[in-house]
Amino acid sequence: MQYKNIGPSRGGRVTAVCGVTDSTQVYYMGATGGGLWKTTDAGHHWKNISDGYFKSPSIGAIAVDQSDPNTVYAGTGSDGLRSNVIVGKGIYKSIDAGKTWQFSGLENAGQIGAIEIDPSNNQTLLSAVIGQPFRTSKERGVYKSIDGGKTWEQKLFLSDSVGAVDIEFAPKNPNIVYAAIWRGERKPWTIISGDTTGGIFKSKDGGESWKRISKGLPQGLIGKIDFAVSEAQPSWVWALVQAPTEKEGLYKSEDYGETWQHITMPEKVQESIMYRPFYFTNLDANPKDANQLWSGTKLFWTTKDGGKTWNKLPAYSHADHHDMWINPNNPQLMVAGNDGGASVSMDGGKNWTNLFNQSTAELYSCYVDDQYPYYLYSGQQDNSTIRVPSRQPRGDVLSSNDGHGLSQLQYWESVGGCETGPVIPKPGDPNTVYANCKGQFGVYHHLTGFQQNYYVGAESLYGNHPDDITYRFQRVVPMAVSPFDPNTVYYGSQFVHKTSDGGVTWQTISPDLTANKPAYRMRSGGPIDEDISGEEYYNVLYAIAPSPLEEHTIWAGSNDGLVHITQDGGQIWKNVTPKNLPEDGRVSKIHASNHNAGKAYLVVYRDYLGDDAPYLYTTSDYGENWVLATKGIPDDYPVRVVREDSEREGLLFAGTEFGMFLSFDDGASWQPFQENLPIVPITDMAIFRDNLNLSTLGRSFWIMEDMSVLREFQPADTTKLHVFQPSKTIGENVNLYFTSGKTTKNTTIEFIFKNDENTLIHQKIDTLKNFKTNTWGVQKTTWDLRHYLKRKGEKDFKGPRVAPGNYTAEITIGGSTFKKQIEVLLHPELQEIGTTIADLKEQESLSVKTAQLLIAVQTERMQLEEALKTETSKRKKEQLKKKLAFLIKGKERYDQPKLENHIAYLYRMIVSVPQKLGKDAFERHEALNARFQQLKTQKKL
Repeated sequence: MQYKNIGPSRGGRVTAVCGVTDSTQVYYMGATGGGLWKTTDAGHHWKNISDGYFKSPSIGAIAVDQSDPNTVYAGTGSDGLRSNVIVGKGIYKSIDAGKTWQFSGLENAGQIGAIEIDPSNNQTLLSAVIGQPFRTSKERGVYKSIDGGKTWEQKLFLSDSVGAVDIEFAPKNPNIVYAAIWRGERKPWTIISGDTTGGIFKSKDGGESWKRISKGLPQGLIGKIDFAVSEAQPSWVWALVQAPTEKEGLYKSEDYGETWQHITMPEKVQESIMYRPFYFTNLDANPKDANQLWSGTKLFWTTKDGGKTWNKLPAYSHADHHDMWINPNNPQLMVAGNDGGASVSMDGGKNWTNLFNQSTAELYSCYVDDQYPYYLYSGQQDNSTIRVPSRQPRGDVLSSNDGHGLSQLQYWESVGGCETGPVIPKPGDPNTVYANCKGQFGVYHHLTGFQQNYYVGAESLYGNHPDDITYRFQRVVPMAVSPFDPNTVYYGSQFVHKTSDGGVTWQTISPDLTANKPAYRMRSGGPIDEDISGEEYYNVLYAIAPSPLEEHTIWAGSNDGLVHITQDGGQIWKNVTPKNLPEDGRVSKIHASNHNAGKAYLVVYRDYLGDDAPYLYTTSDYGENWVLATKGIPDDYPVRVVREDSEREGLLFAGTEFGMFLSFDDGASWQPFQENLPIVPITDMAIFRDNLNLSTLGRSFWIMEDMSVLREFQPADTTKLHVFQPSKTIGENVNLYFTSGKTTKNTTIEFIFKNDENTLIHQKIDTLKNFKTNTWGVQKTTWDLRHYLKRKGEKDFKGPRVAPGNYTAEITIGGSTFKKQIEVLLHPELQEIGTTIADLKEQESLSVKTAQLLIAVQTERMQLEEALKTETSKRKKEQLKKKLAFLIKGKERYDQPKLENHIAYLYRMIVSVPQKLGKDAFERHEALNARFQQLKTQKKL
């Protein structure tokens, strides 16, 4: 069983980039949730190179050994401490330019801010370790390795809450090193950036010992810092420094960091090089001109006069800029990372490659509509809401035309709301979408492209103290559509709100369902800068789950640790928080069972509190009692989402911070279900049409198609011969799953497919050794629903698709034969335009006859060609040539078509799409068949 990435290939946030000095084509980029990627054609195509090796998909630093570019280091854990930041799991090293990787230490370091390689000794490395982003940790500060990353030693440590965010060697003098020390910490209710112990430190002995530098620098509070150095002026060093307003900005030293001068003091506004410093603070210098600097914030900035004046550049591809690498040999070559991905410039920043070639979207939710093919919906962080098709629209099943000229991964559409979502298609009406944008509700109409806005309370959210607004809405607001009425939507602030007219009118149907502790109500940020974007409203609801079985039963969970239920539509709410659940965690998902009204599944996410344990609970009595159900899930894998199968009760799927898990026993035990899925947080799931649909925080959408085998699977199945019942299909492939029991790898397996008239359609013989055995011993084969017609001495002719109807699969394994029924359904969209099953059966019949005729003609032609090779009689040669000229046209493009060409032309016409055939198709087949029989009977041609 394999997952399929369906996009979008619209990039997500990139916070680390690097290039290869001696190459114009090779660059690396690290995404905050998408792992490490590489391009070998200057950014036109990117490929992930960390899958299967890294334990965390969050990348904070990349370093290429320019003396040996095959050696590459990657530090996990981004330095952009957003609320959705993923914790790092150490440093990795490759000695084959990223083809394979080995773990290289510092597994518990959390976020890695920078890795630098000593240019005079490539076995010496320095790493700036920020530390754990949500709790105190002693593995912080500056670390040094003298054996190429095999071992690391902590060389600079201040405290368990202060780490190092950047490090630089002085050009041409690697004994001199600069380190930026920073307290950066994230809480669910606030951001901490800065303290009185951080600042700039300097080493004169290659990082062995350190002293704090103070002359000319801010005293007292100091926050995030980023360095820039240039080989053009080795004694110079620039620093972008977060500090109180009058002390903040760009600093410069001309004496290897001993003394500093304050160059630029920008205002704390959006158009500033110091905008949101906890998140940005990025600086780079031109290697050939030390007075040219680049700075990335929401906007992109450059200065050519050493920071005296700054010019705002056009957004090169996206807003919010995080990292940049400039080739020291040729500053025209650059790679840069922003909130939309990574771009390469070959002309000094004038032009950049686009961001629609990297499938690293950070998605918050997964909802599906009910059209064909169905679409998946979510908000994409740092971009917009999206919907993408579950498979190529108008392709494969109905037609060979994809309809829009884009690949599956490239195709996406915006559907109202904004980056955070959620967006939920109205059941029965996929052209109407209920949308959210950071607490603002809207109804998007796909046919017009308009969104009607119905903000609950109609209050601005940004910049407010939580006590100063009526309704506390988070950026990611919980929203749910009633399973009983598609016009009824539930929406969450600290209250549950309900509309039954698409948002025109709202009623509040609950009291405050949050803990609402005073200690967590504050203006977010400090001690230097406030940052109040709505992410930090802590006492809010985060999950709403109406029961699909009882109309008036609704579950609600808050992001400060409470769970409530109402069984009367909101008149009375009961606190049913699990008694053994630690306080203050985010109730990120509640799943109301599809099979038992009193059953529900609860996921609580406490990673933001420094607790990375999994919390997944089950109840079968409306929350009176809860059971912690995490056996089999690693102790440091926080769970984000749980879903129960819509058909098999107790078949559960859990999405964690680092991948997928599966339970067949209602959560009593779990096992990994990762397969080919990359290590990435699973944020949401939707089970629909026998498919398991996933949203991820860094790798876009994934689908596991046809999960029917899981509904039938029992552990004992692997010990005996067994064939699973295949799913119904509307003309797509049919997967057949089977277990071979205690047979050998050389056991013969025969597959025979017949229609309801017992006519053979397809037959193939294989051996077990050609199948890939997984941990269960369940094997898979696929029938593409096509006729395969025998050709003497040739591969079977891949013929037309079968029409809707009932078919039989016979599987013979080691002498035992099993039969399974396959039901092929009429595609709903064909039904809508009046196409019937009888039409398609008639089309199938003629298509098969035409294919058989084509095979017969091709066989005759090949026999004549072989005979011509050995014939010595001139008269007989002429006869053979005459017959060949009757069958096949010459080699020139515009030679007159002959019988084989005419039959192939007819075949292509009648199999191109499923349809009712016209009278001419049948008449033409009769005429062509008659001409072939004329040849066979040696009549006058």
